[in-house]
Order: sequence, then C-alpha cells, then structure tokens
Amino acid sequence: MPSAKATPGKKGTRRRSTPNYAAYIQKILKQFHPDLQISSKTIMATNSLVEGVLDNLTAKGGSIARAAKKTTLSSRHVQGATSMCLPIGLSKHAVSEATKAVTKFSA
Repeated sequence: MPSAKATPGKKGTRRRSTPNYAAYIQKILKQFHPDLQISSKTIMATNSLVEGVLDNLTAKGGSIARAAKKTTLSSRHVQGATSMCLPIGLSKHAVSEATKAVTKFSA
C-alpha cells in the first residue's frame, strides 16, 4: 500500500499585513470636525506617523521591560515609554486617557 503524502503546498514565511489606521483617523476627524474631509495622501501620511510613534513606544517599552528583567510588556512599561518619548503635556494626557481605558477594560 503506498504511503499517503501531503500535497506540496507553499512553505515559508507568511507575509504580515501592515496595520492601517485610516478608519480610526476618519472617525476621530468626524468627531471634532464633522464638516471637514481628508485626502488619501494625508491619511497615508498620518497613518505612517501613527505607525512610527507606535514603533517607537513599543521599542522603548521593550527596553524598559528588558531592563526590569521582565519578558512581558505591561501597561507600566508602555506608560514609562510614553513619558519618555512624548512631550510633557501630551504624555500626561496620553497616560491619563490610557489609565482610564485600562480601568474601563478591567472592570
């Protein structure tokens, strides 16, 4: 009886899709300025700005976690990274909003 072999398929790494924040950018714009529109080039520029800030925060948070000899990135590490990466007024606002969101999620 011949052995059943699996059909050869594609092997290798799967390509990850890059996150797209365009829908969220649109929602936030409509909250504050319902009558304004935004061009696709501006959305792409804002999307890459958001990606850059998130990459910077996760890298900084990862280095804080490594310095604390932790393997899990916690909200406290991200909070420290936010305080380090963003200007003072913006970081205070971001930390307070994030704390509010984490409290709401936990409850």
